[in-house]
Amino acid sequence: MTVTPADPQRALAFAIAYRMLGTVSEAEDVVQEALLRLHAAGDVRNPEAFLTTVTTRLSIDVLRSARVRRETYTGSWLPEPLVEDDAGRRVEDEEAISLAFLVLLERLTPDERAVLVLRESFDYPFAEIAEIIGKSEANTRQILSRARRRVADERPRFEPDAEQRRALAARFLQAAREGDMEGLVAVLAPDAVLIGDGGGKARSIPRPMVGAAHIARAFIAFAAMGAELRLTLEPALVNGQPGFRADDPEGRVVNVVAFDVAGGVVQRIHSMLNPDKLAHLGPVSDANLRPRVR
Repeated sequence: MTVTPADPQRALAFAIAYRMLGTVSEAEDVVQEALLRLHAAGDVRNPEAFLTTVTTRLSIDVLRSARVRRETYTGSWLPEPLVEDDAGRRVEDEEAISLAFLVLLERLTPDERAVLVLRESFDYPFAEIAEIIGKSEANTRQILSRARRRVADERPRFEPDAEQRRALAARFLQAAREGDMEGLVAVLAPDAVLIGDGGGKARSIPRPMVGAAHIARAFIAFAAMGAELRLTLEPALVNGQPGFRADDPEGRVVNVVAFDVAGGVVQRIHSMLNPDKLAHLGPVSDANLRPRVR
């Protein structure tokens, strides 16, 4: 299931707000407020421009107020995932909503993020972006150039063939289920990175894990624990990238994992365990919150 709304105006506002904020809950709050303001404004000559302006400005305000909260976050911070069934569908602008890219955007100022999102994801003219953020057009161009420089070195790379990405993720999942250490290492980059977000509420690694062998051992242990708890691991598209969703026997979500695939191997893995960031996907299990029973 995708959380992207079907209504065109709501869909546009959500697409902007989610890229700006990286959280479904905050994005939906911004969208609701922006639509209320559009309705209250009455006869608006260009509803799309009005909605884009209000959504962007509200998102900038939320980012500014969230700075301290995110800087003091327990463990690694990851965006709230967008999850849909793995039915071979391509998500529009999938690289720009990947978890890796949204994490990278966290290093930008709110204005830099707004300019980069509006220009690169929605191709808005500089004149319109300048009016939205209250800057001159020349200054807006400078902001974009600065934002691009700040993310250029670590901008994620992705395998262009979506089918190859899904096939590699399936091989990874199968090897983990079978406890196949050699098979897991074979599909991981030697310097692969695993990032887990438990938010201090769920069991997760406290800092990023680096190295194919370390990550392989961690996933074999996870798969074994999942078997004990009778979890089901279902392939899914997570922010446009291959991954899986783990549910408990009652169908409640436990974990969402996304793979970044490039060069024929898994380069980065994002694992979301924080229950607060999974609530938009449905009922959340407490399986990852309690001690393991023996």
